[in-house]
Amino acid sequence: MDEIVKQALAKWPNVPHCYGWLALDARGVWRMRDAHAQEANLPGDKIVHAALLGFINRNYDHDERGCWFFQNGPQRVYLNLEATPFIARSDPQHGYVVQTGAPLDAVNGAYLCDNGALILTQGEMVAQVDDRDLAGALDALRLDGQPLTDEALLAWLAQPSGALVLQLPGKTLPVQPLADGAVAAHFGFQRLPQAS
Repeated sequence: MDEIVKQALAKWPNVPHCYGWLALDARGVWRMRDAHAQEANLPGDKIVHAALLGFINRNYDHDERGCWFFQNGPQRVYLNLEATPFIARSDPQHGYVVQTGAPLDAVNGAYLCDNGALILTQGEMVAQVDDRDLAGALDALRLDGQPLTDEALLAWLAQPSGALVLQLPGKTLPVQPLADGAVAAHFGFQRLPQAS
């Protein structure tokens, strides 16, 4: 967390929290959701300002309820999550990085959802793979030791059976099935935080 944010928190500890104005989409894009976007249930405008993106990435955290927020000075701006708290993209040096720039070079869990989403975990970090990188990730899956065909993938998604593994540099991880509707509860985060 930035030092200036820590100072603002100490100076103004009781600033009301903000809900619904910021979102993270399934491609790792931060989005500003004005009143119109919220009322019309729109994704919001992409945030492209480099300094603002860096500030958000450095001050991104979660509370004890599993709600993710951006600490904007003394105010918590709670996020709507389209997928998971982190979105993984392929990276030639680390294998994967998340939208904050942090590497996922020690992945310790893999889940394949019934909607075809691939989720990777590293410690407490939960990251859905960006759909633009999913084809490459699927090439690293093996079912009972064989490359995964489209037909075998569809059959496994419908009825998981056999040993599905993800091959990463230096390790092979078992892939667990997971219903998309159960992702947030399974990992203990909230996709649409509300004021308590």
